[in-house]
Amino acid sequence: MRPEEELTEPLIEYDNLVDLKLRESALDMKKHESNSGQSSNSSDESCLLLDPHKPTHPTSNLDTLIHLLKGNIGTGILAMPDALKNAGLVLGTVALPILGLITTHCMHMLIDTAQLLRERFNTGPLGYADVVEAAFQAGPAPLKRFSTFARRILNIFLCITQLGFCCVYFVFVGTSNKQVCDRYLIDIDLHWHMAILLLPMIFLNLVRKLKYLAPISLFANFLQFGALAVIFVYLVKDLPDVSERKSFASWSTLPLYFGTAIYAFEGIGMVLPLQNNMKSPSDFGGCSGVLNTGMVIVTCLYTAVGFFGYLRYGDEVMGSITLNLPSGDLLAESVKLIMAAAIFLSYPLQLYVPVDLIWPQFKRRFDDESAEKFAELSLRTSLVILTFVFAMSIPNIGLFISLVGAVSSSFLALIFPPIVETLANWPSGGRFYWKFFKNFIILIFGIIGFLTGTYASLVAIRDHFRAT
Repeated sequence: MRPEEELTEPLIEYDNLVDLKLRESALDMKKHESNSGQSSNSSDESCLLLDPHKPTHPTSNLDTLIHLLKGNIGTGILAMPDALKNAGLVLGTVALPILGLITTHCMHMLIDTAQLLRERFNTGPLGYADVVEAAFQAGPAPLKRFSTFARRILNIFLCITQLGFCCVYFVFVGTSNKQVCDRYLIDIDLHWHMAILLLPMIFLNLVRKLKYLAPISLFANFLQFGALAVIFVYLVKDLPDVSERKSFASWSTLPLYFGTAIYAFEGIGMVLPLQNNMKSPSDFGGCSGVLNTGMVIVTCLYTAVGFFGYLRYGDEVMGSITLNLPSGDLLAESVKLIMAAAIFLSYPLQLYVPVDLIWPQFKRRFDDESAEKFAELSLRTSLVILTFVFAMSIPNIGLFISLVGAVSSSFLALIFPPIVETLANWPSGGRFYWKFFKNFIILIFGIIGFLTGTYASLVAIRDHFRAT
């Protein structure tokens, strides 16, 4: 059997805030059969990217840039000041662009490897999991039998990441609501605020069709970006002198900085669907391509919010900068509720990914349509309850973000990309040895970040419970 025949059914990856057009076009591309007569000449710029797998509703460069920005800017940007608290004003500000550069390079590694594997296997558009599986099949012979296992591991980390995002959303919305309600209504425990959210969250996630979630997502995006603009105005007011803030925090809290930062930068799961859905996929990469342009904007926004947020509030900064906005200020309180509403409405799209990965494993067991529908709704309800239970267990948004980032985002953003690029190019001599050395450094960096970040987050969570 040829390697290309061993590939399992392609899985299209999604990220937070993905919209209906991207989903529909990805499904259209997934249905196409690969053209066995297509030339694999790598010198042809349009080879396997533009033809024959053209999306039904391709996006322009501007549309793709907007999707890229929406997919990368979420609760992570609100945690950037807390990240700098764990690193120090100078170190944190300098390290953010460096981490952004590394993660962007890993995104380029993924799209370049996907192109290489498409040419080698003469196949259509690939998702992240497809690239991982194909890379193991293209690598050393002893690793070929692990290709399906590697794909499953990738999907497991993708599920963990998305469910982690959902847990963070529960904590974020509950904490924001509590802060406002404590002042204007009644002071009750945070757990009760999250419990109040459970039933409406379950009903919202019973929506099975992505096309019905698209308008909700667009409305949530509008609320989110409007609130971010107002938040930034508060951050630049009455700034103290830079000398009043620590340049370097401590070695013990530095792993927490890594976890929070990598949580924010983990948008790698969306780059392949975005590129595959473009009118001109070749415009996605390159020095002045859509990916670099978008990530430069994202990195600048993260750095600005982190720098001014920590400078403004210092060590009093909380897990989300919205929680530091002045109490009693009507505009500030409104921003907290608006951002909470935006995150609440974004939850179903985050949950859509694990449902899309898990449900096919159970769907085949049902022949009756009504039983199948009931089972899917039960799965959705169970996942919402699962994220609720974890959120109730660790009701600290800063620590939860750091833990999710260290555990799963580090694998998706820093560990898998160098592995797949190395395997896909194995061994090609010459430049391969340079790539191997470079990928080895990135891989070690990701593993160290994963180990230290996870340990530091768990210790911080333990200390948090002891203190309370």
